[in-house]
Amino acid sequence: MLKRISIRKIILSSFTILVLFMIYLLPNNTKDLKIEQTEQYTNLDTQNNHEIYLLDSNNYVARTTISLVDNDKSIEEKARELLETLIIGEKKESTIPNGFKAIIPVDTKILNVTFDNGVLKVDFSKDILEISKELEEKMVESICYTLTSIKEVKGIIIYVEGEMLSELPKSKKFLPDIIDRSFGANKVYNITNLDNIVPVTVYYINKYNDNFYYVPVTKFINNKEDKVKIIIEELSSTPTYQNNLMSFLNSNTKLLDYEIKDRQMKLEFNNYLIDDIDKMNILEEVEYTISLSMMDNYDVDEVIYIVNDVEITKSVAGEFD
Repeated sequence: MLKRISIRKIILSSFTILVLFMIYLLPNNTKDLKIEQTEQYTNLDTQNNHEIYLLDSNNYVARTTISLVDNDKSIEEKARELLETLIIGEKKESTIPNGFKAIIPVDTKILNVTFDNGVLKVDFSKDILEISKELEEKMVESICYTLTSIKEVKGIIIYVEGEMLSELPKSKKFLPDIIDRSFGANKVYNITNLDNIVPVTVYYINKYNDNFYYVPVTKFINNKEDKVKIIIEELSSTPTYQNNLMSFLNSNTKLLDYEIKDRQMKLEFNNYLIDDIDKMNILEEVEYTISLSMMDNYDVDEVIYIVNDVEITKSVAGEFD
């Protein structure tokens, strides 16, 4: 009898020890699970943002960013992912920020993408031809600006089921063999004669809810001045351009001098460029509108801002938020 009781006590004690041991292990397992979940969340947070050009609520082709799942993809893979975001009804459309919309017609398929010597060739299905006359030029602008936001891509060629697209499908407007950013975006024609016609692309600011974004406007004007001077004059001439497009550059800002050398542009201004003279800060919106404009019009990778012989800040292509 005593022997049976002793055996029962031993079994009970062993079971109690086992339960305590498992309780001791459980917090560690939970902690490991939390760490794993945190790492997964962090990996999602560190996805790389990439520039893309979509339609805004005013049907402007506008600059925004989306997250690419893997920014280390090949140029062709990256181009395909960006293009899928531009197609109405595609699953990538869900990644578009609020206030923007896709433009390539629904059911359009990307048949092939190849890259060679700075030129990206994209072959679409014939569904792309179903674009409206009002939006067909903006669609080409959107595709061009989006794909040339990939650093290595200097220009694009659009094919439709193996045949090069040489004109817009509805208006029959001629398209260059290789389309680059000289094609322009959101075009405006302010010309009085056929002499000294210059296309100048200027970036303005627009706003959706509390978020600012940037809109390129290519103006065809009669002007003999250097584009760098025209850009500063345009941005400082009025706080509102049209349809709520804005510039935050102080109207008293003057470009004193500039230099372009080795893909680098140096701009020297008076004090009115500065938002806070004590901290020598430039508004981000001012820096971005100037830098984006300069990089679209000149073959430069850096824009350096100088006030009173002091370098205030520097913009580098591909590093804008």
